[in-house]
Amino acid sequence: MPAPARTRLVEVVVPVHNEQRVLAGSIRRLHAYLTGTFPYGFRITVADNASADATWRIAQDLCRELPHVHAVHLDAKGRGRALRRVWSASSADVVAYMDVDLSTDLRAFLPLVAPLMSGHSDLAIGTRLSRGSNVVRGPKREFISRSYNLLLRGAMGAGFSDAQCGFKAVRTEVAQALLPAVEDEEWFFDTELLLLAERHGLRIHEVPVDWVDDPDSRVDIARTVVDDLKGMARVARRALSGPAGLPVPPRVRDARLPTGMARQLPSFAVIGVVSTLAHLVLFVLLRTVTPAVAANGLALLVTAVANTAANRRFTFGVTGRAGALRHQLEGGLAFLLGLALSSGGLALLDLLVPDASTAAEITAVVAANALATLVRFLLLRSWVFHPRRVRGNG
Repeated sequence: MPAPARTRLVEVVVPVHNEQRVLAGSIRRLHAYLTGTFPYGFRITVADNASADATWRIAQDLCRELPHVHAVHLDAKGRGRALRRVWSASSADVVAYMDVDLSTDLRAFLPLVAPLMSGHSDLAIGTRLSRGSNVVRGPKREFISRSYNLLLRGAMGAGFSDAQCGFKAVRTEVAQALLPAVEDEEWFFDTELLLLAERHGLRIHEVPVDWVDDPDSRVDIARTVVDDLKGMARVARRALSGPAGLPVPPRVRDARLPTGMARQLPSFAVIGVVSTLAHLVLFVLLRTVTPAVAANGLALLVTAVANTAANRRFTFGVTGRAGALRHQLEGGLAFLLGLALSSGGLALLDLLVPDASTAAEITAVVAANALATLVRFLLLRSWVFHPRRVRGNG
């Protein structure tokens, strides 16, 4: 007789840190859902990363109470660290994770993992930003989330819509190939994983989700914004060194960018990240003595001039003084676009969130300027520094 087929297995990781308030109820609810409706085998792993309350004891009690529930303990904090630990050692076909508060409706879990089980996709993410999603949360968190994802799309060229949703799955072989190249151990971990996967041509499936905000969330928004900007700068810098040596599909391996763009994009990305950080520093310093709109305008003017000069020299290889003034004037269109968008973003923030914090203002400015980034690159490449115009000038 032939041996029975092996049961397909999904390992669901729930990272926790000081979550004694919700842990037991959430794991029992998740276990009941998977036991009653999920067509694949499953394992739930509670990954306790350095909790100082009763979380670890509760996790151990759940392991004794419920079949297919396991727990691991880490001595250091970090969602990415917890996911790396469990995913690296998993023998499941698909690894996934979800936030312990189960803000995402569990009915989206099967649509999340099914394309991975079939081999159609390599990674899958829940998205709160599609038209088919149903999201309940306050205007501040909505604004910050949309701004962050807008920044990723504008500055990093991300094609996925929602990097922060705590509802993701990956084919295990893909996760274990990508993990050695992912540096972050905290909140930027899954964003870096997605950027790396997309850069190597892996297929990312998106599932619209129903999501209800946890009003007791303890995420430090200001620190997270700073860490995310640092992470994006690091990813952009690493892009200059070329692919990470991971296996990619033939359709991607054989593809070719337009002439010159393979060299220009990394340089433009690095200059863009440096300009963004410089703009933020100037904005924060000027904000102490001027209104937000004026501080943004002055900071943007200074960095726009430097940005155009740097792209002229390093991205498009134009040297000498000939045409420099014209290039700055034409590049000024990008400055005006960024000024209009960022000023509009600050005005909208003031309307939605009166007395907004400096961190929220920074997020608004960064997101609005990200909108202008793609347009700036296309404008510089196809018009300001187009080879025919540059040669004609010479």
